[in-house]
Amino acid sequence: MTTPAASIVTSLAAAVSAFLDETHHGVASRVADYVAREIAPAPEAADDAAARHEARAWLARLGAAGLFESVGTGDLRTLCLVREAVAGASPLADAVVALQALGGTAFVLAGTDEQRARWLTLIADGRAMAAFAMSEPQAGSDVAAMETQAVRDGGEWVLTGEKHLISNAGLADVYVVFAVTTPGAGSRGITAFVVPAGTPGLTFEPQIMAAPHPLGKIYLDDCRVPAEAVLGEVDRGFKLGMMTLDRIRPSVGAAACGMAARALHEAVVHTRSRRQFGQPLSDFQLVREKLGRMATELDAARLLVYRAAWMRDRGAERLTVPAAMAKSFATEAAQRIVDDAVQLVGGRGVLAGHPVERLYRAVRALRIYEGATDIQHLIIAADLVGGARA
Repeated sequence: MTTPAASIVTSLAAAVSAFLDETHHGVASRVADYVAREIAPAPEAADDAAARHEARAWLARLGAAGLFESVGTGDLRTLCLVREAVAGASPLADAVVALQALGGTAFVLAGTDEQRARWLTLIADGRAMAAFAMSEPQAGSDVAAMETQAVRDGGEWVLTGEKHLISNAGLADVYVVFAVTTPGAGSRGITAFVVPAGTPGLTFEPQIMAAPHPLGKIYLDDCRVPAEAVLGEVDRGFKLGMMTLDRIRPSVGAAACGMAARALHEAVVHTRSRRQFGQPLSDFQLVREKLGRMATELDAARLLVYRAAWMRDRGAERLTVPAAMAKSFATEAAQRIVDDAVQLVGGRGVLAGHPVERLYRAVRALRIYEGATDIQHLIIAADLVGGARA
């Protein structure tokens, strides 16, 4: 019987082969085999305490399997292929992949030789867990309105403030933290800092998501880091953050495609085997119409995702609009596809533990994190009208 991971790879290859090289097809097959063998059979975390424990376990396993290799190579198509395959089996394992890529990319883009030597190899090997601390209670989508401050004190910077909705908070080994270094300068006064776990003044508070996921608040109370902890240039952190998100956003779309593909697979299997009124559900025209629409939206989402990744891998300097299109369309489409799958599976689809029930809880956050859909649409529109903003 075809496994969900194999089904995802088969449909993916048919949809986006024009954007993949031969090496990428090999990556897709290798990751699908690993997912079917190691990830799919593992039970999903039942609560946040279990999620925190399992995230650390996945870090070591995925690193040993080479699933973080794109962190070092920067190959976005590889990252997208990994996230699509992994997300369909375990949203939690996908989150581990995502955060390694997010934290690692900041070091790739702006790290000094010393910073990269200390952290990048550890992140790519799965020996150090990364976190990306940008969001704040009063400054979510409006990043330039952040209130966390960093003040120079001799050879150190003193960080004070609060971050929230930070994945891997309290779990990561290293945090990329964004803070205001020139008050009143808006986006031109923000700097990124490397803050290792255990730094005095760095504390955490868990936050609970609908789907088990290591999430929390970060408190910085006179948290001192050395001058060499600056990642990139002083007051250039906003640009670094946006460049990092531009590079990673298509992979969020890929994860959404993975969840959608798994949901579609479950819906097809169910409707072909479930009989009602004397025939399989898949024989009813309304069911077929829904399945056809789900498959079409999935392929359209994949094309946008892998087009953006292909553009980046071929050296595109500016990926903002293609990344915004890929992320916004794929995550919105995935929400619809997963919801349709729940409807087709029926009562079983809302029972705790069913694959589509887990996907239903997990997929919702993708439309918000790393830039909500509404913000992505504004980015696209601003490009159309010459940068004007409402």
